[in-house]
Amino acid sequence: MTALSGKCSRQILMLLVALVTGFALSAQAQVRPPLNLQKDDMQIDDQPGYVPSATEEQLSSAYQRQPVYFRTSEPAGTVIIHTSERFLYVVQGNNRAMRYGIGVGRDGFQWAGLQRISRKAEWPDWIPPPEMIERQPYLPRFMAGGPGNPLGARALYLGNTIYRIHGTNQPQTIGHAVSSGCFRLVNNDVVDLYDRVPVGTKVVIRQRPEL
Repeated sequence: MTALSGKCSRQILMLLVALVTGFALSAQAQVRPPLNLQKDDMQIDDQPGYVPSATEEQLSSAYQRQPVYFRTSEPAGTVIIHTSERFLYVVQGNNRAMRYGIGVGRDGFQWAGLQRISRKAEWPDWIPPPEMIERQPYLPRFMAGGPGNPLGARALYLGNTIYRIHGTNQPQTIGHAVSSGCFRLVNNDVVDLYDRVPVGTKVVIRQRPEL
């Protein structure tokens, strides 16, 4: 009877260890980007006036908006951008965050720092800066907000910089290094983000993954 009881106790202990280990591995898997994520620069010009279809707006599962396990010392409500991972996180507290797939700056246009959202706009107008006009002379000097606008459905402006978190009419660029330093989301995601974070929100931009 004693031997049987000891055997059962060992089996229960092994089961508990397996459950705890599985939970830990699952939590880590949510934080780390999938191995097959493409981290290359994407050579594509802006397409003012192009309106993507609903099918084109559908992201692969890796980049779809989703709640994830996320450890950070930043308070709930903070936006954290991991440029190298191609993800933006909104901290929710209790080791949780809402994660969005993003497009980031090309090589030479990536940056890191601390900013705050200084203002927000729905269907923002687009005025390409002179440097962009020089690289892409065909671009309009002004484009009113709308479905074909490269800034997409919403824009959240970062401090006094020229950079924004905004939507896009090129959903295929999510997960790639493609912009001139701004961070882009598909329109459904940027609308969700716009509704979640107010003006004044702290934004942490990180280039390299943390150990």
